[in-house]
Amino acid sequence: MSSGLVDLLGSTLFLGTGPGCYKKLTTADALKSTRAVALYFSAHWCPPCRGFTPHFVTSYTEDLKEKGLEVIFVSSDKDEDAFENYFGEMPWLSIPYADRSRKEALTKRFKVRGIPAVIVLDESGT
Repeated sequence: MSSGLVDLLGSTLFLGTGPGCYKKLTTADALKSTRAVALYFSAHWCPPCRGFTPHFVTSYTEDLKEKGLEVIFVSSDKDEDAFENYFGEMPWLSIPYADRSRKEALTKRFKVRGIPAVIVLDESGT
């Protein structure tokens, strides 16, 4: 994993451990054996997102994680409680909800105009 991903994603990521529960990891440690990263822009309030997430979870747990893809949730939830509830359904990493400036920067950089959106990056962050 390159320092480009740390620069892009920040130094800390969360790993969900259950509804409303997560632990903090350094980005470098969380992504050390990753071959690719998928940024998943989504929100609990979004019906298409709520429909897509369970299918994405199944694909991730049954196939994609084993192949070296790590998913990172970029939340568009309206508050931290909604983020925590929704993130509790996900088996992957997340940008900290409180880092709204990073969420906005990622949205702008990758020209995300609607959700759900998935942006796949290689291990260098491109």
